[in-house]
Amino acid sequence: MTDTVRTLSRRGFLSGTGALVVAFSFQPSARESAAAAAPGEKGLVRVRAEGSAPAARESWLVLTADRITVYSGKVELGTGIRTALTQMVVEELRLDVADVAYVQGDTLLSVSQEGTTGSKSLQEGGIELRQAAATAYRELLRRAAAHLDVPADRLTAENGSFRVRSGREAGSADREAGSTGQDVRSVSYRRLLESGVDVVPLDATAPLVPTGDYRVVGRSVRRVELPGKLDGRFRYLSDLRLPGMLYGRVVRPPGRNATDPVVGQLARAQAVPGFVAVVREGRFVGVVAESEWAAARAAAPATGITVAWTPGPPLIPQAELATALRDPANHYRTVLEQDGGVDPVFDAADTVLTAEYFTPFHMHGAMGASSAVADVRESPDPETGIQVTVWASSQNVTNLRGSLAHLLGIGPERVRILFEEASGCYGHNGADDAAADAVLLSRAARRPVQVQWTRQNEHAWEPLGGAQAHDMRGALGPDGITAWSHRFYAVPASSRPQQGNSGTLLAGALTGRLPAALPQSSVNNSGRNAPVTYGFPQRVEARLVKPFETTGTPAGVPAGPLVYRLPRTSSLRSLGGFSNNFANESFFDEMAHAGGHDPLELRIASLPDPRAVAVCRALRSLWRDRPRGTAGVGAGVAFQQYEVHDAYAAAYAEVEVDLGTGRVRVRRVVVAHDCGLIVNPDGLRNQIEGNVMQGVSRTLKEEVRYTADRVTSVVWESNSFNPTPQYEVLRFDEIPVVETILINRPDKPPLGGGEPTIGTIPGALANAVFAATGKRIRSLPLSPERVKAALGE
Repeated sequence: MTDTVRTLSRRGFLSGTGALVVAFSFQPSARESAAAAAPGEKGLVRVRAEGSAPAARESWLVLTADRITVYSGKVELGTGIRTALTQMVVEELRLDVADVAYVQGDTLLSVSQEGTTGSKSLQEGGIELRQAAATAYRELLRRAAAHLDVPADRLTAENGSFRVRSGREAGSADREAGSTGQDVRSVSYRRLLESGVDVVPLDATAPLVPTGDYRVVGRSVRRVELPGKLDGRFRYLSDLRLPGMLYGRVVRPPGRNATDPVVGQLARAQAVPGFVAVVREGRFVGVVAESEWAAARAAAPATGITVAWTPGPPLIPQAELATALRDPANHYRTVLEQDGGVDPVFDAADTVLTAEYFTPFHMHGAMGASSAVADVRESPDPETGIQVTVWASSQNVTNLRGSLAHLLGIGPERVRILFEEASGCYGHNGADDAAADAVLLSRAARRPVQVQWTRQNEHAWEPLGGAQAHDMRGALGPDGITAWSHRFYAVPASSRPQQGNSGTLLAGALTGRLPAALPQSSVNNSGRNAPVTYGFPQRVEARLVKPFETTGTPAGVPAGPLVYRLPRTSSLRSLGGFSNNFANESFFDEMAHAGGHDPLELRIASLPDPRAVAVCRALRSLWRDRPRGTAGVGAGVAFQQYEVHDAYAAAYAEVEVDLGTGRVRVRRVVVAHDCGLIVNPDGLRNQIEGNVMQGVSRTLKEEVRYTADRVTSVVWESNSFNPTPQYEVLRFDEIPVVETILINRPDKPPLGGGEPTIGTIPGALANAVFAATGKRIRSLPLSPERVKAALGE
């Protein structure tokens, strides 16, 4: 939890540090004006976004004599990105990680860096922050040179000071600790920041520290926020308490398309001690109370209000999903994403293989349910202009601000979003929806309101990772694969908050808003990693499936009132990459076996990129010593270059299949990984291991269950109190041994490590199951029932 949350008065939230107060006072464009605007303040260096208005409040960095603060638009979602980004900043400032403070995801103060998504925080956010730090360092260097009256190139920085060795020049400048008998002149950053105020735009030409001189980047620095999490001092979003805060509970419809809620038993709810109000707007129904327990009782049909609904049209049945995805009647657009002229090659080939694959809906299944706090005031603060303050664990505070402003019918400049860390996520979960719930309840109650979802809320209503189906076709020649065709059928990830549109949020849809039009391409969406990076020609075609009724087949424009055909979908770790790479790497294995090739060696021979070849070769010795596929034990490999142009990952997996029950146990996973410059090796290993765990879980167990109107797999474990189907995830006693082979490329830009590996896992496991059993299973999950059925064929 950032310090800004702890200082919560209406005006006090702007005064987390003296440096921030100074920053708000700057006048446009003139350094002198800035200094004059803060008489009596200590010195400051503030780096703002290149091209931003000089009066803008957003900063990359603020340096004062008391504190150096990083303002990051990329937020900590449990991935360790705060530590890695800080490493990149302090390297340029010649400091240590412990020397700086960190403020993240504040729409008033941090530079917008879009979302913390797609494994892009280092390669996008880190590069920007590093350049901002280099800009600030150059300003400090300028000041030091002036202070010591020497050319800047005679200065070196270390431990927060600039030093120059020259006995003849000693005199007027500071003499600080560390003299060794020679005349050592130095000046600390603190001293340089005690006078003078500079507001400088980010300079893309400011020189960076040469990679060979790195002291902090490349080291396994310990996660800065973990000690507080381990000993219980860390305050998560759900721990936030505001003066006068109420607690909210939303009463969801029984079905996705249920309408016309009729509230009953109001008197019973009013009798609950602490009850405050029932809030209704369209199909949005909620309760606010003085305590969470009171809100839960007042919202429960057994002890509080009852809500009668009119059933709506049914969803496409789960049992028909694989067929329905391929049905043209359910498509809103067909896109030929890549065409390598493969038809003549297929026509001339002696051997052509085809296969169909399928993956179901997945959910994030986060350990903690979503939460948010909103404080909606009747009028804007006269000093700041802020009317709505929201604390949320959103991946994109900027877009959430625009979406909530639209929901409330006010300008985005009146909304401030502050990111607060929650339980972490693997993509777009219910965090933004909880924020929308909170603002509607707070507006009605005219007091701050906290909304804490339950496990059942989260599983039933969070946006899901989309189901996909795949039609694969490949041509074989004497030396390997000669042509490749991948047609996939996918529900796009389309529920993220959008500027100026609140219809993608649950509360927005329930209050009658329509979501934005569906994407017109699968790129960076359901089509992620649908193309392969092997050297043979390929054709990739996307058939995009509409999750709700639209106004016409080609448009993808939602028809009103909104009627869902399928569960709501959004971004889950790697988006379509998980499903696409399962199909690609399984089918590659099929092609290799059909042509009599070694699967790993054929991959190496088919990859034109030396870095791709290197991660596959890193597995070669393991592969040669692998179990040979007897008695239900086997090994498989898979490869992908994330988004076809980012990090490289290759995975080796060993499995043991119980030939009686069909149960698959993963014994060992080894990942070879190249994401360019490695900033924090331990953090990268953590990310890879997390990818493996979730990849194994999604491959072997995970599948959302739903009926004609609702998701039914809403608990971790079914029992007499929760008789609904449970959402199966990997258990601790099922975790495999995980090993990593990190290939560091100090001369290459850093690429994200949060998602590249997961795409390799389903293919590696399915290929290992094939090696162990001789059965090719083309639908996930590889559940005992499915494997046993395949063994009996």
